[in-house]
Amino acid sequence: MTAGPASATRPHNRKQLIVEAAGQVFSERGYHAASMEEIAAGVGISAAALYRHFPNKYALFAECAEVMVDRLVLALREAPSVASLRDVFAAVTRVTVAHRASGGLYRWEARYLEAADRRRLRAKFEQVVGRVTELVAGEFPLPEARLRAVAALGAIGSITMHHTSIAQRRIEDLLLGSALHVAATDPSAAAGSAGLVEPPASPVPRTRRAEILAAAVPLFARDGFATVTNAQIAQAVGLAPSAIYRHYPGKVDILVAACLQAAGLLAQAVERSLEHAAGPRAAVEALAAAYVAYKFEHDALNSVAEAEIAGLPDDLKRPLILAQREHIAVWEQQLRGVRPELDARQARLLVHAGFGVVVEAGRALRWENTPGHRDAVTALVIGALTL
Repeated sequence: MTAGPASATRPHNRKQLIVEAAGQVFSERGYHAASMEEIAAGVGISAAALYRHFPNKYALFAECAEVMVDRLVLALREAPSVASLRDVFAAVTRVTVAHRASGGLYRWEARYLEAADRRRLRAKFEQVVGRVTELVAGEFPLPEARLRAVAALGAIGSITMHHTSIAQRRIEDLLLGSALHVAATDPSAAAGSAGLVEPPASPVPRTRRAEILAAAVPLFARDGFATVTNAQIAQAVGLAPSAIYRHYPGKVDILVAACLQAAGLLAQAVERSLEHAAGPRAAVEALAAAYVAYKFEHDALNSVAEAEIAGLPDDLKRPLILAQREHIAVWEQQLRGVRPELDARQARLLVHAGFGVVVEAGRALRWENTPGHRDAVTALVIGALTL
């Protein structure tokens, strides 16, 4: 019996194609918003064919979450034992840039992994961080080698979190330079910056609506918007679940309110930071200190806004995306004032590298909001911008 046309044309690497397509969908839309039908369509197969490779969405998600770190581990294993930090960063950068569309999955969505899968993923990342830390400590004998290593990897990994389009080689060069500068940065270089910045405080919840929002944010940050129920939010406020609807038409409206609050607080931080900045360099340094202060002060609120915005309906997402672009445009303008050789897209890429440093360094420091931590991360952000 001969094989039919479908069998004859079936690609031998179909499972790999599925994982690539799924990783992109999960990265862009989030685990819960993504559907197996959408992923199958991206590969050009039916959902039934997809289920022949993966029994359910979680199995596919878990596979996607490990693929990127497996690639990084392999890249380090293939590097010579005497490889320099530049060589290792170059290998990590090539892998990350080549798979930028699907590589950001671990940053926010990995919280939906089951405990055993999450532990396995962390152990693999630790192999990467450990190797890089050793090289950073050897080549740049400064304090906080591990923090600098994590921050440098954050700069590289930032490419998975935005869509700025530049020639691939230029992206690799910019990210490699940024990561090396971060690794070589003394975390005490911005000592005292924390004392110059007072991030906007969250509004004191004086209404029931504000109390609901304040109770929902830490739940969303810990468990993810999709898994938190109105009953849980109501319980945290001491209300009956039905009472939530008197203040918010639906749970998504609470999320939108959280995202708008985050955008408003960040805008205040930016405005304050630039009030007394004398010149572009001082403005960039002030922006870095203000952004770091904002992230440490409002880590739960900000993580919700960054992790969940992709799953919002387009009409609700649009003003939030616009606010993000306006924020980045301020950074671009000031950075190009210091580094006029950069075009707008190159400056934007480096700004995102700085943001990536904050995310990974902040996580490494468990977002413990101390002046020392904020000073250290601010120095590393400035390093990422290669000033």
